[in-house]
Amino acid sequence: MDPRAGGLWGHLRANQPAYTLTIVATLAIGILIGTVISRGVRGQESRKNSDGPAPLTVPSPTQLSNQFSQIAKELEPSVVNINTESRVKSPHRRRASPNPGGGDDQNPFDDFFDRFFGNPGPQKETSLGSGVIVDAKGYILTNRHVVEKADRIKVVLLGDSPGVMHEARVIGTDEETDLAVIKIDSDKPLPVVKLGNSDSMQVGDWVLAVGSPFGLEETVTAGIVSAKGRNIVAGRQFQSFIQTDAAINPGNSGGPLVNMAGEVIGINTAILTDTNAYAGVGFALPSNTVVSVYNQLISPEHRVSRGSIGIEFPPQENPAIARVYGVSGVTIENVIPGTPAEAAGLRVGDTITSVDGKPVKNGDDLVSYIASRRPGTKVTIGFVRDGKPEQAAVAVADRLKLLGRRLNEEDDEGEEAAPKPSKLGLSVGAVTNDLADRFDIPAGKGVVVRDVRPGSFAEDLGLIRGDVILEVNKQPVNSEDDFDRVTSSLKSGQDVVFLIRQLRAGREGGTNFLAGTLP
Repeated sequence: MDPRAGGLWGHLRANQPAYTLTIVATLAIGILIGTVISRGVRGQESRKNSDGPAPLTVPSPTQLSNQFSQIAKELEPSVVNINTESRVKSPHRRRASPNPGGGDDQNPFDDFFDRFFGNPGPQKETSLGSGVIVDAKGYILTNRHVVEKADRIKVVLLGDSPGVMHEARVIGTDEETDLAVIKIDSDKPLPVVKLGNSDSMQVGDWVLAVGSPFGLEETVTAGIVSAKGRNIVAGRQFQSFIQTDAAINPGNSGGPLVNMAGEVIGINTAILTDTNAYAGVGFALPSNTVVSVYNQLISPEHRVSRGSIGIEFPPQENPAIARVYGVSGVTIENVIPGTPAEAAGLRVGDTITSVDGKPVKNGDDLVSYIASRRPGTKVTIGFVRDGKPEQAAVAVADRLKLLGRRLNEEDDEGEEAAPKPSKLGLSVGAVTNDLADRFDIPAGKGVVVRDVRPGSFAEDLGLIRGDVILEVNKQPVNSEDDFDRVTSSLKSGQDVVFLIRQLRAGREGGTNFLAGTLP
């Protein structure tokens, strides 16, 4: 048979490749037509049900900017939660009102309840803070105000089972910078933070704050460096802070401020607020200061030693002083007697311009240069006197000892303005005419109790502020001098009887005795 007799299909069968391709194409066209028809049907059904809710779908994870999260993950294991407990002595139950006329201050059933059910005694007070592990052996940096006066310090580590706390002990504290070093014991090395150089930070740089605000552990907030070199507490020469708008709240104290390299460049210390909560401004102590203090606190002395030469100068720069004295620097306004500055011949009016050749532009420069010197070393002070440049070699003294002595002298001078408690544990003052009328006593009689030292003999007897003492051991005391004369002769083991006038239980002018044996 002629192969052409079968027409086109016959020709295709004779040409096998062409035949196969034709069949495949036909099938593909059929499938495509079926798909279009099916989608059209589904589209019509979808349009019919357009008023119904559409199901939600979860998209695939998208990799966004994750620098913050990476830093947080790396840092969080090294940030700890600090819990402290302290005992607060409960107020004296017999007479709870501290002011004359303050209301009912004696309950006739108090003695009964105390005798048969016991006095509740000291009450427990707790507080929270944060800290950073800086040594794998368990050394932790935090704020001094977090752990001061604490009877027990407990640390919670990330990953610990609920309720697990590590007892910590204080290694050393520094009041000037509000820093403290505590330590916990661990049977394995602990993760530590990386410390950075705070001098490298610029205003506008991103930072993270990590801590436990309000007890919410491992909280991370973000912000920028708002300012540098902030001095927020008058007289604190070593507290120059980094300011940030990263949220810092109570409980963040002692936690780290971190740069975008994951390095700690500050320890969060304070907030500026009227509500005790975050108001947009927080402060961190720079890491460069922190490192210097830490290294001294872990030394065998466990204290920070700073140098001083014994001078005083205006806390704020005043251009008028420079104009009058004709030179820029720090002009001395007082030389403390008996100090290295006096021994070296420095005088009031001298303007210090350099320390060991380094120029001194302001008080911060001077304090920084001198405080960094070890006590006992000598520095060369460049100064200008009457327009002439001069130099003096000055020995550096221990600032704490020098200022401690100075403060003691000032306390002695201010004795009249702020009376010291006597050996009995109370201070007294003159009875005003208003108090005399209120207590129904003649003018010029007795002395009023100004203050009672906690835990003292006077407190144990039940004396409180506002009581009027008329006699001590039968001797009238009508002035502070009378009181000092009578009480100064009292000795340990001697009986002491106070005749006092007090307001109690709403009745005016109650007089009674309080007596005991002086320990």
